[in-house]
Amino acid sequence: MDLFASPDRLTPLPLEDARVSMLAQLPLAWSNEEVLARLIGETPWRAESVTLFGRSIPQPRLTAWYGEARYRYSGLTLDPLPFTPLLRDLKAAVEAACGLSFNSVLLNYYRDQRDSMGMHSDDEAELGPEPAIASLSFGATRAFVLKHKLTKRRVVVDLTSGSLLLMAGMTQSKWLHGITKQARLVGPRVNLTFRKIV
Repeated sequence: MDLFASPDRLTPLPLEDARVSMLAQLPLAWSNEEVLARLIGETPWRAESVTLFGRSIPQPRLTAWYGEARYRYSGLTLDPLPFTPLLRDLKAAVEAACGLSFNSVLLNYYRDQRDSMGMHSDDEAELGPEPAIASLSFGATRAFVLKHKLTKRRVVVDLTSGSLLLMAGMTQSKWLHGITKQARLVGPRVNLTFRKIV
């Protein structure tokens, strides 16, 4: 079943060389505000540094890694924490919406407009050749930037509270994505990127 052709569930975005779709509000048993507050309060957030071009650079956000497997990227190795009941429920809701299964999730806490995520692809070998990444957002709306690696086409998608964005197919091999800093004041945002370590 091609979920990208099911507008009542995930609506496809018109991107070449990619399979990206979005759901404006993931159905949940709690309000978006309640989930955000619980995620901020219950998560043992870490300030990590990554290695880029041979230099150690602090990440401009806080993170936490949960799931069944270790994850490595940019010189960083993350040992997983066990899924909490809340994360298991969120994972089940995401899996139901996407028709896919995930065994890990990276949480990113953007405390304000100064926190960001550099342009990158989730193309680590342990994610497989065409990984599916499901991105669930709570809190302040942030601009999600996609940039084609060859054509340099740039697309900006507002990720609102409760929204689910699914990237699959060749998206990671053909596109970069990131969250830019903003000039105007914005409140906190927590993003969960569900993935399957193979």
